[in-house]
Amino acid sequence: MNKSRLEWKVGLFVLIGLVILGMLLVQFGKGTSFFRPTYQIRLHAVNVGGLKVRAAVLMSGVQVGTVSDIKLAPDGKSVTMILRIYSEYAIHPDARFVIEQSGFLGDNYVAILPTENKGDILKNGDEAEADSPFNLQETARAAGGFLQRMDDTVKTLNKTIADVRRLVLNEQTLTNLSVTVGNFRTVSEHALTAVDNLNSLVQSNTPSIAIAISNVVFFSEELDRFGKGLSSVVATNSTEINIAVKNIESSTDILKTLMKDLQAGKGPAGNLLKNEQLSANVSQIAYNLSITSSNLNRLGLWGILWEHKAPKTSAPASPAGALAAPKNRVD
Repeated sequence: MNKSRLEWKVGLFVLIGLVILGMLLVQFGKGTSFFRPTYQIRLHAVNVGGLKVRAAVLMSGVQVGTVSDIKLAPDGKSVTMILRIYSEYAIHPDARFVIEQSGFLGDNYVAILPTENKGDILKNGDEAEADSPFNLQETARAAGGFLQRMDDTVKTLNKTIADVRRLVLNEQTLTNLSVTVGNFRTVSEHALTAVDNLNSLVQSNTPSIAIAISNVVFFSEELDRFGKGLSSVVATNSTEINIAVKNIESSTDILKTLMKDLQAGKGPAGNLLKNEQLSANVSQIAYNLSITSSNLNRLGLWGILWEHKAPKTSAPASPAGALAAPKNRVD
């Protein structure tokens, strides 16, 4: 065999072996297959974190594809990821796409989380939205800010406690509080004593209280019977009561008529009020009667008769003179 021909065969064999080895490395290292049919899904996200090209796409923990390309949007506000999904796996539009991490420091991958599998399955070129990955640094910064706010809150709380100790829990306040507690204890003891006395009073007067309660009950029963009897009387004599009420109304009307006539000067009483001379005479007679009753109370009947007895030589006194003498006596 020619030496050059042998070398050419050996080189060709080594080249084929290296190509096959490279393909196997790619196949088993990244899970990429050049012989399996796939379709593309354009996935949009605000941030992809540490996701790289050829990263795995897992659905329920099973690799269903790879990330073939990652492109930044022209405005720099979003990222587009091209996913190559094996044709035998169907993905519904209500599935969630999340960028997760294998372990604490592992590689990032795209996780597909099925929900209710509603709608038509995604086809080649369809688009979907992905949730932003967990950002450890952002979380650390947020935790740092939270710790800073907690530190400020603790400082404020310490200052408040110091003010409370200085203003509220000082010696004078504690003394006043102790005095107040002592007074409250004294009042409580007095209240307990009063309650004991009240209990003793109630126990010692239990028969009297029972009698009083029985009397109240008896009075209530009697009052109830009286009310029932009164209701029966009213119901039985309702006709007579109505007649009496009507008579009272008639009497009231007659009295109103008399008062109107009296004010108008009709009748004897009206003439008495309207006639000035007659009214004056009546007033004089009332005055004389008052003087006479006063002298009668003071001198007696015989004294008045003796004093007003006229002499035989004198003319008989007029009734007006007889009434006038008591007036001078009173004066």
